[in-house]
Amino acid sequence: MTMINGFTATDAERLSATERALIERRERTLGPAYRLFYEHPLHIVRGEGVWLYDADGKRYLDAYNNVASIGHCHPHVVNALHAQAQVLNTHTRYLHEGILDYAEKLLATFPPALNQVMFTCTGSEANDLALRIARQHTGGTGLIVTELAYHGVTEQIAAASPSLGAGVPLGDFVRTVRAPDAYRLGAENVARLFAEDVRAAIDDLRRCGIKPAALLLDGIFASDGVLADPAGFMQQAVALAREEGLLYIADEVQSGFARTGAHMWGFERHGLQPDIVTLGKPMGNGQPIAAAVVRAEVLEAFGRNARYFNTFGGNPVSCAAANAVLEVIQGEDLLSNCAAIGAYFKAGLQGLAERYPLIGDVRGAGLFVGVELVTDRVSKAPATEATRQVVNGLRERGVLISSAGPAANILKIRPQLIFQREHADLFIDTLDSVLRDLG
Repeated sequence: MTMINGFTATDAERLSATERALIERRERTLGPAYRLFYEHPLHIVRGEGVWLYDADGKRYLDAYNNVASIGHCHPHVVNALHAQAQVLNTHTRYLHEGILDYAEKLLATFPPALNQVMFTCTGSEANDLALRIARQHTGGTGLIVTELAYHGVTEQIAAASPSLGAGVPLGDFVRTVRAPDAYRLGAENVARLFAEDVRAAIDDLRRCGIKPAALLLDGIFASDGVLADPAGFMQQAVALAREEGLLYIADEVQSGFARTGAHMWGFERHGLQPDIVTLGKPMGNGQPIAAAVVRAEVLEAFGRNARYFNTFGGNPVSCAAANAVLEVIQGEDLLSNCAAIGAYFKAGLQGLAERYPLIGDVRGAGLFVGVELVTDRVSKAPATEATRQVVNGLRERGVLISSAGPAANILKIRPQLIFQREHADLFIDTLDSVLRDLG
Protein backbone atom coordinates (compact mmCIF):
# COMPACT_ATOMS: atom_id res chain seq x y z
CA MET A 1 0.00 0.00 0.00
CA THR A 2 1.29 3.44 -0.85
CA MET A 3 2.72 5.30 2.18
CA ILE A 4 2.89 9.08 2.53
CA ASN A 5 5.03 10.34 5.44
CA GLY A 6 4.36 7.09 7.32
CA PHE A 7 0.62 7.01 6.62
CA THR A 8 -1.33 5.01 4.10
CA ALA A 9 -2.71 6.93 1.15
CA THR A 10 -6.20 6.54 2.62
CA ASP A 11 -5.13 7.97 5.97
CA ALA A 12 -3.18 10.77 4.32
CA GLU A 13 -6.28 11.94 2.46
CA ARG A 14 -7.80 12.90 5.82
CA LEU A 15 -4.88 15.14 6.76
CA SER A 16 -5.34 18.87 6.48
CA ALA A 17 -2.68 20.99 4.82
CA THR A 18 -1.53 22.14 8.27
CA GLU A 19 -1.27 18.57 9.55
CA ARG A 20 0.69 17.49 6.48
CA ALA A 21 3.09 20.40 6.95
CA LEU A 22 3.60 19.59 10.65
CA ILE A 23 4.25 15.91 9.91
CA GLU A 24 6.79 16.82 7.23
CA ARG A 25 8.52 19.23 9.63
CA ARG A 26 8.64 16.53 12.34
CA GLU A 27 10.25 14.02 10.02
CA ARG A 28 12.72 16.58 8.73
CA THR A 29 13.76 17.95 12.11
CA LEU A 30 13.10 15.20 14.67
CA GLY A 31 14.15 12.18 12.61
CA PRO A 32 12.45 8.81 12.09
CA ALA A 33 12.36 7.37 15.63
CA TYR A 34 9.39 9.37 16.92
CA ARG A 35 5.85 8.00 16.61
CA LEU A 36 2.45 9.68 16.52
CA PHE A 37 -0.77 8.46 18.12
CA TYR A 38 -3.70 7.43 15.92
CA GLU A 39 -4.14 6.90 12.20
CA HIS A 40 -5.32 10.50 12.00
CA PRO A 41 -2.80 12.31 14.27
CA LEU A 42 -4.01 14.99 16.64
CA HIS A 43 -2.85 18.60 16.53
CA ILE A 44 -3.37 19.54 20.18
CA VAL A 45 -3.03 23.19 21.20
CA ARG A 46 -4.61 23.42 24.66
CA GLY A 47 -5.53 21.35 27.69
CA GLU A 48 -7.80 21.96 30.65
CA GLY A 49 -8.90 19.43 33.24
CA VAL A 50 -9.97 16.19 31.55
CA TRP A 51 -10.08 17.85 28.11
CA LEU A 52 -7.63 18.38 25.26
CA TYR A 53 -8.44 20.78 22.41
CA ASP A 54 -7.22 20.58 18.83
CA ALA A 55 -6.34 23.43 16.48
CA ASP A 56 -9.94 23.59 15.24
CA GLY A 57 -11.34 23.92 18.75
CA LYS A 58 -12.70 20.38 18.98
CA ARG A 59 -12.40 18.95 22.47
CA TYR A 60 -11.33 15.41 23.36
CA LEU A 61 -11.96 13.51 26.56
CA ASP A 62 -8.48 12.46 27.65
CA ALA A 63 -8.78 8.97 29.08
CA TYR A 64 -5.17 8.01 28.46
CA ASN A 65 -2.69 10.69 29.52
CA ASN A 66 -1.53 9.77 33.01
CA VAL A 67 1.18 12.43 33.00
CA ALA A 68 -1.31 15.19 33.77
CA SER A 69 -3.03 12.85 36.20
CA ILE A 70 -4.80 15.56 38.23
CA GLY A 71 -5.97 17.33 35.07
CA HIS A 72 -4.29 19.35 32.38
CA CYS A 73 -2.94 22.72 33.52
CA HIS A 74 -4.25 22.34 37.06
CA PRO A 75 -4.24 25.92 38.42
CA HIS A 76 -2.71 24.96 41.78
CA VAL A 77 0.27 23.36 40.04
CA VAL A 78 0.60 26.16 37.47
CA ASN A 79 0.58 28.78 40.24
CA ALA A 80 3.19 26.87 42.25
CA LEU A 81 5.44 26.60 39.20
CA HIS A 82 5.06 30.28 38.42
CA ALA A 83 5.71 31.44 41.98
CA GLN A 84 8.87 29.35 42.41
CA ALA A 85 10.25 30.15 38.95
CA GLN A 86 10.06 33.85 39.82
CA VAL A 87 12.28 33.34 42.85
CA LEU A 88 14.85 30.58 42.29
CA ASN A 89 15.60 27.51 40.22
CA THR A 90 18.90 25.75 40.83
CA HIS A 91 20.17 22.31 41.88
CA THR A 92 20.55 20.11 44.94
CA ARG A 93 24.10 21.16 45.85
CA TYR A 94 22.74 24.14 47.74
CA LEU A 95 20.63 23.97 50.87
CA HIS A 96 16.96 24.63 50.14
CA GLU A 97 13.79 24.00 52.12
CA GLY A 98 11.65 23.13 49.08
CA ILE A 99 13.22 19.75 48.33
CA LEU A 100 13.21 18.78 52.02
CA ASP A 101 9.63 19.84 52.62
CA TYR A 102 8.49 17.80 49.65
CA ALA A 103 10.69 14.80 50.49
CA GLU A 104 9.25 14.62 54.00
CA LYS A 105 5.68 14.94 52.74
CA LEU A 106 6.25 12.29 50.05
CA LEU A 107 7.97 9.82 52.40
CA ALA A 108 5.06 10.13 54.82
CA THR A 109 2.89 8.36 52.23
CA PHE A 110 5.13 5.26 52.28
CA PRO A 111 5.66 2.51 54.85
CA PRO A 112 8.17 3.73 57.49
CA ALA A 113 10.98 1.47 56.26
CA LEU A 114 11.04 3.31 52.91
CA ASN A 115 12.62 6.37 54.44
CA GLN A 116 15.01 7.98 51.95
CA VAL A 117 14.42 9.47 48.50
CA MET A 118 16.65 10.45 45.58
CA PHE A 119 15.31 12.69 42.83
CA THR A 120 15.70 12.39 39.07
CA CYS A 121 13.96 13.97 36.08
CA THR A 122 12.31 10.90 34.54
CA GLY A 123 11.05 7.46 35.45
CA SER A 124 13.71 6.01 33.15
CA GLU A 125 16.40 7.68 35.24
CA ALA A 126 14.72 6.53 38.44
CA ASN A 127 14.74 2.90 37.30
CA ASP A 128 18.32 3.24 36.11
CA LEU A 129 19.33 4.60 39.52
CA ALA A 130 17.36 1.87 41.31
CA LEU A 131 19.23 -0.82 39.40
CA ARG A 132 22.58 0.78 40.25
CA ILE A 133 21.61 0.84 43.92
CA ALA A 134 20.43 -2.79 43.83
CA ARG A 135 23.65 -3.93 42.18
CA GLN A 136 25.77 -2.13 44.75
CA HIS A 137 23.77 -3.62 47.62
CA THR A 138 23.61 -7.22 46.37
CA GLY A 139 26.83 -7.53 44.39
CA GLY A 140 24.79 -9.00 41.57
CA THR A 141 23.90 -7.71 38.11
CA GLY A 142 20.98 -9.86 36.91
CA LEU A 143 17.50 -8.39 36.53
CA ILE A 144 14.11 -10.08 36.12
CA VAL A 145 11.17 -8.35 34.39
CA THR A 146 7.93 -9.44 32.73
CA GLU A 147 7.84 -10.45 29.08
CA LEU A 148 6.34 -7.21 27.72
CA ALA A 149 7.45 -4.76 30.42
CA TYR A 150 8.32 -1.14 29.81
CA HIS A 151 10.62 0.49 32.35
CA GLY A 152 12.38 3.26 30.43
CA VAL A 153 14.79 4.39 27.75
CA THR A 154 18.26 4.68 29.29
CA GLU A 155 20.63 2.12 27.79
CA GLN A 156 20.45 -0.45 30.58
CA ILE A 157 16.74 0.07 31.29
CA ALA A 158 15.80 -0.03 27.61
CA ALA A 159 17.64 -3.36 27.60
CA ALA A 160 15.18 -4.44 30.30
CA SER A 161 12.08 -3.17 28.49
CA PRO A 162 10.94 -5.89 26.08
CA SER A 163 7.95 -3.81 24.96
CA LEU A 164 10.34 -1.62 22.96
CA GLY A 165 10.51 -4.45 20.42
CA ALA A 166 13.12 -6.48 18.60
CA GLY A 167 15.00 -3.35 17.55
CA VAL A 168 16.04 -2.88 21.19
CA PRO A 169 17.51 -6.26 22.22
CA LEU A 170 17.37 -7.43 25.82
CA GLY A 171 20.58 -7.27 27.80
CA ASP A 172 22.48 -10.43 28.66
CA PHE A 173 21.78 -9.63 32.32
CA VAL A 174 17.97 -9.69 31.82
CA ARG A 175 15.54 -12.59 32.14
CA THR A 176 11.82 -12.32 31.43
CA VAL A 177 8.88 -14.10 33.03
CA ARG A 178 5.36 -14.58 31.72
CA ALA A 179 2.89 -11.81 32.36
CA PRO A 180 0.60 -12.75 35.31
CA ASP A 181 -2.50 -12.90 33.11
CA ALA A 182 -5.42 -14.17 35.19
CA TYR A 183 -7.77 -14.06 32.18
CA ARG A 184 -5.70 -16.60 30.26
CA LEU A 185 -3.92 -18.51 33.04
CA GLY A 186 -6.77 -18.60 35.53
CA ALA A 187 -6.96 -16.47 38.67
CA GLU A 188 -6.35 -19.53 40.85
CA ASN A 189 -3.07 -20.28 39.05
CA VAL A 190 -1.46 -16.87 38.71
CA ALA A 191 0.43 -16.69 42.02
CA ARG A 192 1.91 -20.17 41.67
CA LEU A 193 2.87 -19.82 38.00
CA PHE A 194 4.36 -16.37 38.51
CA ALA A 195 6.53 -17.65 41.36
CA GLU A 196 7.58 -20.70 39.31
CA ASP A 197 8.65 -18.45 36.45
CA VAL A 198 10.66 -16.21 38.79
CA ARG A 199 12.31 -19.35 40.21
CA ALA A 200 13.25 -20.50 36.69
CA ALA A 201 14.61 -17.05 35.78
CA ILE A 202 16.82 -16.96 38.86
CA ASP A 203 18.12 -20.46 38.10
CA ASP A 204 18.86 -19.53 34.49
CA LEU A 205 20.78 -16.40 35.48
CA ARG A 206 22.93 -18.44 37.84
CA ARG A 207 23.41 -21.19 35.27
CA CYS A 208 24.88 -18.51 33.00
CA GLY A 209 27.21 -17.25 35.73
CA ILE A 210 25.16 -14.11 36.46
CA LYS A 211 24.34 -13.29 40.07
CA PRO A 212 20.76 -11.94 40.29
CA ALA A 213 20.28 -8.48 41.79
CA ALA A 214 16.62 -7.53 41.50
CA LEU A 215 13.07 -8.27 40.50
CA LEU A 216 11.65 -5.16 38.78
CA LEU A 217 7.86 -5.12 38.49
CA ASP A 218 5.31 -2.54 37.35
CA GLY A 219 2.54 -2.62 39.95
CA ILE A 220 -0.25 -2.96 37.38
CA PHE A 221 1.69 -4.60 34.52
CA ALA A 222 0.45 -1.89 32.17
CA SER A 223 2.35 -2.81 29.01
CA ASP A 224 1.68 -6.50 29.57
CA GLY A 225 -2.04 -5.77 29.32
CA VAL A 226 -3.21 -4.13 32.60
CA LEU A 227 -3.02 -7.10 34.97
CA ALA A 228 -4.22 -6.16 38.43
CA ASP A 229 -5.84 -9.23 39.96
CA PRO A 230 -6.15 -11.17 42.08
CA ALA A 231 -4.78 -8.75 44.66
CA GLY A 232 -1.86 -10.31 46.50
CA PHE A 233 -0.73 -12.65 43.72
CA MET A 234 2.78 -11.12 43.70
CA GLN A 235 3.58 -12.10 47.29
CA GLN A 236 4.84 -15.61 46.59
CA ALA A 237 7.19 -14.51 43.80
CA VAL A 238 8.58 -11.58 45.79
CA ALA A 239 9.16 -13.76 48.87
CA LEU A 240 10.99 -16.32 46.75
CA ALA A 241 13.16 -13.64 45.14
CA ARG A 242 14.10 -12.21 48.52
CA GLU A 243 15.01 -15.64 49.87
CA GLU A 244 17.42 -15.88 46.94
CA GLY A 245 19.02 -12.53 47.78
CA LEU A 246 17.26 -10.34 45.21
CA LEU A 247 15.75 -6.95 45.93
CA TYR A 248 12.19 -6.14 44.92
CA ILE A 249 11.96 -2.88 42.96
CA ALA A 250 8.39 -1.61 42.57
CA ASP A 251 8.02 0.49 39.43
CA GLU A 252 5.18 2.83 40.46
CA VAL A 253 5.52 5.18 37.50
CA GLN A 254 2.16 3.97 36.17
CA SER A 255 0.38 2.54 39.20
CA GLY A 256 1.37 5.12 41.82
CA PHE A 257 -0.06 8.40 43.11
CA ALA A 258 -3.58 7.06 43.84
CA ARG A 259 -4.03 5.63 40.35
CA THR A 260 -5.29 2.21 41.42
CA GLY A 261 -7.74 3.54 44.04
CA ALA A 262 -8.00 2.60 47.75
CA HIS A 263 -4.18 2.79 48.07
CA MET A 264 -1.68 5.49 47.26
CA TRP A 265 0.73 2.96 45.77
CA GLY A 266 0.11 -0.08 43.59
CA PHE A 267 2.29 -2.40 45.67
CA GLU A 268 -0.03 -1.83 48.65
CA ARG A 269 -2.83 -3.69 46.81
CA HIS A 270 -0.63 -6.77 46.98
CA GLY A 271 0.29 -6.41 50.66
CA LEU A 272 3.96 -5.86 49.84
CA GLN A 273 6.76 -3.59 51.04
CA PRO A 274 9.40 -3.07 48.34
CA ASP A 275 13.09 -2.44 48.87
CA ILE A 276 13.06 0.35 46.27
CA VAL A 277 10.13 2.21 44.71
CA THR A 278 10.49 4.23 41.52
CA LEU A 279 8.22 7.15 40.64
CA GLY A 280 7.77 9.29 37.53
CA LYS A 281 5.19 10.55 35.02
CA PRO A 282 2.35 11.96 37.19
CA MET A 283 4.64 13.19 39.96
CA GLY A 284 4.78 16.76 38.66
CA ASN A 285 1.66 16.73 36.47
CA GLY A 286 3.85 17.39 33.44
CA GLN A 287 6.83 19.07 35.07
CA PRO A 288 9.82 16.69 34.82
CA ILE A 289 10.42 15.10 38.21
CA ALA A 290 10.85 11.49 39.29
CA ALA A 291 12.38 9.64 42.21
CA ALA A 292 13.66 6.46 43.78
CA VAL A 293 12.39 5.84 47.32
CA VAL A 294 14.69 3.44 49.17
CA ARG A 295 15.17 1.65 52.45
CA ALA A 296 18.13 3.34 54.17
CA GLU A 297 20.10 0.11 54.61
CA VAL A 298 19.74 -0.65 50.89
CA LEU A 299 21.00 2.80 49.92
CA GLU A 300 23.92 2.78 52.35
CA ALA A 301 26.49 0.96 50.16
CA PHE A 302 25.69 3.04 47.08
CA GLY A 303 25.90 6.29 49.03
CA ARG A 304 29.21 5.28 50.59
CA ASN A 305 30.85 4.28 47.30
CA ALA A 306 29.35 6.61 44.72
CA ARG A 307 28.54 10.30 44.57
CA TYR A 308 25.18 11.10 43.00
CA PHE A 309 24.27 14.33 41.29
CA ASN A 310 21.54 15.18 38.81
CA THR A 311 21.63 18.74 37.46
CA PHE A 312 17.87 19.10 37.21
CA GLY A 313 16.63 16.29 39.45
CA GLY A 314 14.94 17.77 42.51
CA ASN A 315 15.27 21.40 41.41
CA PRO A 316 13.12 23.92 43.33
CA VAL A 317 10.60 24.50 40.51
CA SER A 318 10.01 20.78 39.97
CA CYS A 319 9.71 20.18 43.71
CA ALA A 320 7.19 23.01 43.95
CA ALA A 321 5.12 21.37 41.21
CA ALA A 322 5.37 17.93 42.81
CA ASN A 323 4.40 19.35 46.20
CA ALA A 324 1.37 21.00 44.61
CA VAL A 325 0.36 17.68 42.99
CA LEU A 326 0.50 15.92 46.35
CA GLU A 327 -1.54 18.74 47.94
CA VAL A 328 -4.22 18.34 45.26
CA ILE A 329 -4.35 14.53 45.62
CA GLN A 330 -4.71 14.80 49.38
CA GLY A 331 -6.73 18.02 49.57
CA GLU A 332 -9.29 16.97 46.95
CA ASP A 333 -9.36 13.35 48.23
CA LEU A 334 -8.58 12.00 44.80
CA LEU A 335 -7.77 8.61 46.30
CA SER A 336 -11.42 8.16 47.24
CA ASN A 337 -12.56 9.66 43.95
CA CYS A 338 -10.37 7.26 42.02
CA ALA A 339 -11.80 4.26 43.91
CA ALA A 340 -15.43 5.36 43.60
CA ILE A 341 -15.40 6.58 40.00
CA GLY A 342 -13.17 3.67 39.02
CA ALA A 343 -15.71 1.18 40.34
CA TYR A 344 -18.55 3.03 38.60
CA PHE A 345 -16.59 3.20 35.35
CA LYS A 346 -15.62 -0.47 35.45
CA ALA A 347 -19.24 -1.48 36.09
CA GLY A 348 -20.29 0.50 33.02
CA LEU A 349 -17.68 -1.28 30.91
CA GLN A 350 -18.81 -4.64 32.26
CA GLY A 351 -22.33 -3.69 31.20
CA LEU A 352 -21.06 -3.26 27.65
CA ALA A 353 -19.34 -6.65 27.90
CA GLU A 354 -22.75 -8.24 28.52
CA ARG A 355 -23.95 -6.87 25.19
CA TYR A 356 -20.87 -7.19 22.98
CA PRO A 357 -19.13 -10.60 22.64
CA LEU A 358 -16.08 -8.74 21.30
CA ILE A 359 -15.29 -7.83 24.91
CA GLY A 360 -13.63 -10.83 26.51
CA ASP A 361 -12.52 -9.29 29.79
CA VAL A 362 -12.76 -6.08 31.80
CA ARG A 363 -10.08 -5.66 34.45
CA GLY A 364 -8.02 -3.16 36.36
CA ALA A 365 -8.03 -1.16 39.57
CA GLY A 366 -9.17 2.35 40.32
CA LEU A 367 -8.84 4.51 37.23
CA PHE A 368 -6.53 2.17 35.36
CA VAL A 369 -8.62 -0.23 33.30
CA GLY A 370 -7.94 -2.79 30.60
CA VAL A 371 -10.62 -4.10 28.23
CA GLU A 372 -9.50 -7.17 26.28
CA LEU A 373 -11.09 -7.67 22.87
CA VAL A 374 -11.29 -11.19 21.44
CA THR A 375 -12.62 -12.76 18.26
CA ASP A 376 -14.52 -15.29 20.40
CA ARG A 377 -14.72 -15.96 24.10
CA VAL A 378 -13.96 -19.67 23.88
CA SER A 379 -10.58 -19.49 22.14
CA LYS A 380 -9.86 -15.98 23.49
CA ALA A 381 -8.11 -15.26 20.20
CA PRO A 382 -6.93 -11.62 20.18
CA ALA A 383 -9.08 -9.21 18.15
CA THR A 384 -6.14 -7.02 17.16
CA GLU A 385 -7.69 -5.43 14.10
CA ALA A 386 -10.94 -4.67 15.91
CA THR A 387 -8.93 -3.06 18.73
CA ARG A 388 -7.20 -0.79 16.22
CA GLN A 389 -10.59 0.20 14.84
CA VAL A 390 -12.01 0.88 18.31
CA VAL A 391 -9.06 3.05 19.40
CA ASN A 392 -9.23 5.11 16.22
CA GLY A 393 -13.04 5.16 16.23
CA LEU A 394 -13.02 6.63 19.73
CA ARG A 395 -10.49 9.24 18.62
CA GLU A 396 -12.76 10.32 15.75
CA ARG A 397 -15.64 10.69 18.25
CA GLY A 398 -13.57 12.72 20.71
CA VAL A 399 -12.29 10.16 23.24
CA LEU A 400 -8.60 9.30 23.62
CA ILE A 401 -7.18 5.94 24.73
CA SER A 402 -4.52 3.50 23.48
CA SER A 403 -3.91 -0.26 23.37
CA ALA A 404 -1.57 -2.68 25.11
CA GLY A 405 -0.64 -6.35 25.41
CA PRO A 406 1.42 -8.73 23.27
CA ALA A 407 -1.24 -8.73 20.53
CA ALA A 408 -2.22 -5.06 21.00
CA ASN A 409 -5.80 -6.18 21.65
CA ILE A 410 -6.36 -4.60 25.06
CA LEU A 411 -7.89 -1.15 25.40
CA LYS A 412 -5.58 0.72 27.77
CA ILE A 413 -7.65 3.29 29.67
CA ARG A 414 -6.10 5.73 32.18
CA PRO A 415 -8.42 8.67 32.85
CA GLN A 416 -7.33 11.61 34.99
CA LEU A 417 -7.88 11.13 38.70
CA ILE A 418 -10.40 13.97 38.59
CA PHE A 419 -12.80 12.01 36.37
CA GLN A 420 -16.43 12.28 37.40
CA ARG A 421 -19.51 10.20 36.60
CA GLU A 422 -20.46 12.38 33.65
CA HIS A 423 -17.05 11.74 32.09
CA ALA A 424 -17.36 7.99 32.66
CA ASP A 425 -20.86 8.08 31.14
CA LEU A 426 -19.58 9.96 28.08
CA PHE A 427 -16.84 7.37 27.63
CA ILE A 428 -19.26 4.44 27.95
CA ASP A 429 -21.76 5.99 25.53
CA THR A 430 -19.04 6.72 22.99
CA LEU A 431 -17.54 3.24 23.23
CA ASP A 432 -21.05 1.81 22.87
CA SER A 433 -21.46 3.80 19.64
CA VAL A 434 -18.12 2.59 18.24
CA LEU A 435 -18.82 -1.05 19.09
CA ARG A 436 -22.31 -0.81 17.59
CA ASP A 437 -20.89 0.56 14.34
CA LEU A 438 -18.37 -2.32 14.24
CA GLY A 439 -21.33 -4.68 14.17
